[in-house]
Amino acid sequence: QVQLVESGGGLVQAGGSLRLSCVVSGRTFSSYVMGWFRQAPGKEREFVAVIGFYGRPTIYANSVKGRFTISRDNALNSGYLQMNSLKPEDTAVYYCAASEGGRTQDYEYDYWGQGTQVTVSS
Repeated sequence: QVQLVESGGGLVQAGGSLRLSCVVSGRTFSSYVMGWFRQAPGKEREFVAVIGFYGRPTIYANSVKGRFTISRDNALNSGYLQMNSLKPEDTAVYYCAASEGGRTQDYEYDYWGQGTQVTVSS
């Protein structure tokens, strides 16, 4: 059984930064592509970023490109999402997800974390 646990969410002012972490257990982390998704109140879950097995390739949603950076450390079974220049519209529950070959669609991912709340105040 693969388990994902996110951490690092919180309340931040616009322009600030947060770093989300996702620890994966249960199987070899490098076997999975890791993605980040988010869901704002009243909206559908949307793709944020994805990183390949060994750190390449990386793909970002246009809305976060240049502000967010996805990374991973396979030795620590962990993935990260560095979020800079945060905006109020980034407010959402952020989820990490793992897949054997997914990219930008949530249905491609088999395993999900419980989510961590990110709130950006104006």
